[in-house]
Amino acid sequence: MEVVPSFIGIDVSKAQLDIAVRSSGERESVSNDEAGIRTLVERWRERRPVLIVLEATGGFERNVTRALASAELPVVVVNPRQVRDFAKATGRLAKTDRLDADVLAHFGETVRPALRPLPDEVLLELRALIARRRQITEMIVAERNRLPRASKAVRKRIDAHIRWLEDELDRADKDLDQSIRQSPIWRENEDLLKSVPGVGPVISRTLLAELPELGRLNRKQIAALVGVAPLNRDSGTLKGRRTVWGGRATVRAALYMAALVASRRNSVIRAFYKRLRNAGKAPKAALVACMRKLLTILNAMIKHRTRWSEIILQTS
Repeated sequence: MEVVPSFIGIDVSKAQLDIAVRSSGERESVSNDEAGIRTLVERWRERRPVLIVLEATGGFERNVTRALASAELPVVVVNPRQVRDFAKATGRLAKTDRLDADVLAHFGETVRPALRPLPDEVLLELRALIARRRQITEMIVAERNRLPRASKAVRKRIDAHIRWLEDELDRADKDLDQSIRQSPIWRENEDLLKSVPGVGPVISRTLLAELPELGRLNRKQIAALVGVAPLNRDSGTLKGRRTVWGGRATVRAALYMAALVASRRNSVIRAFYKRLRNAGKAPKAALVACMRKLLTILNAMIKHRTRWSEIILQTS
């Protein structure tokens, strides 16, 4: 049988996988469970597609992605925003599961997103624990915001729920501690990151889980990946203000808090922030620059296995 180059798009939902093939126009659907995924893998293992593209869908894509990768099929998980922008650019405004699969296949053929190593099970587990901790923290904040406006009877229940959530937060932190201790390299990396004034356990663990590229890229690449690299907005004679956007939102949020603390307690970042403010930079712009500088320092520390005190000695 002649092998035709194929680009496959798979739209993932909780119950179903909708598949579209760019070269032949084939379409099919299978269940998003063990049996359906096994059928999908067996069908495409022999046909050797060029690329299989899926969107990140909050975890529903993990099982099928893992199965395809284990079968040595070329699978890549892409950012949904990029795919939606591509669909709009090609005039595909309607949105259904079948159409989304078509768009993903077209995106794969046109853009050719680069294949990247998939995170291992331990890293996925750490990400899940970090995400759960973030969810618990958000619930605590929401309940505390409700408390002042609640009636007396409801206030008791909210207080009880907050106490339970705080206990759950303690358990989540203990689970994270255990996960970090089980990996010598993570334990060492966390110690390096936490040696920086302004970087605590929550921030260091977010970086470990959500930014495994830390220490492997140069400063420009890591800044662009996180979304703290300034982007030009110029057109003709119009010179727009450079802004930052995109990247990994959870990492950027953690880095913002680290830079905020470091601009007050970290001598290097504090001096950098003051210099920018004295030069006329707006507070937010100066803080974003501090985020980028802090990220560059952390990236170099992980790359060269250097603690903060040694960084200070080298630059003094």
